[in-house]
Amino acid sequence: MLAPQTLPSISVRTTRPVSSGDGISRLFAAAVVNPQFRAQLLDQPASALASGYFGETFKLSESEASLITSHQAKTLPELARYVHKALR
Repeated sequence: MLAPQTLPSISVRTTRPVSSGDGISRLFAAAVVNPQFRAQLLDQPASALASGYFGETFKLSESEASLITSHQAKTLPELARYVHKALR
């Protein structure tokens, strides 16, 4: 009979560089899953950026932050189209 061998556990932590779109992607992901954050982002975007989501802030470039804080969108799809068009 073979005895089970215990293998050492190996923990691998990988990090990847933050791309320029990561902050925007995280911002929209938070807005999709949380209705209160979405409402704040649409009605008070500067406040939404300042407060972040669950204690984490969004890493946005100055131009990305400016786009978010200056929008006139009333819905998340409108905001997404506005940002996508501006960043193309």
